[in-house]
Amino acid sequence: KLMEERAGLEDLLDSELFGHEAGAFTGAKQRRPGRFERADGGTLFLDEIGDMELQLQAKILRALQSNDFYRVGGKKSVETDVRIIAATNQNLEELMKQKRFRDDLFHRLNVIQINMPPLRDRVEDITLLANHFLRNHATGLSQGEVYLAPETEHIFNSYSWRGNIRELENVI
Repeated sequence: KLMEERAGLEDLLDSELFGHEAGAFTGAKQRRPGRFERADGGTLFLDEIGDMELQLQAKILRALQSNDFYRVGGKKSVETDVRIIAATNQNLEELMKQKRFRDDLFHRLNVIQINMPPLRDRVEDITLLANHFLRNHATGLSQGEVYLAPETEHIFNSYSWRGNIRELENVI
């Protein structure tokens, strides 16, 4: 059952990234361009690339190497020129050793690597980020400037934030 669910998610991600042709699967009533096609001439951000299945990694690698791809259910290649920014919270070198991430895709993507330390190691950023999220989410809800109380700052700065910035924003 779990394998079927993962396969379904992978198919959905394939369609999201590369689009699909009408009739490619149940519910595909018309052609739909994917993210690669819509990002042509620009940049595409792939979040949590370490979680992708090998088959989809291969399709991404092919699109990057040949500057073309096939939509799901397509017989004609679609040309594209896309820059990729990829992110993951996983250790891709370890995934490559486990044969769960393609070496060739890693080397294709690993042009510039930025290692971002976890939020708990950047305590000086917590208040700044929290106030930013607070202002963004409070827009239209109050009048005047909103900010964290000093007591709240202290609590936030002493918390470990295992979910990093996403957890912080969710708490706000």
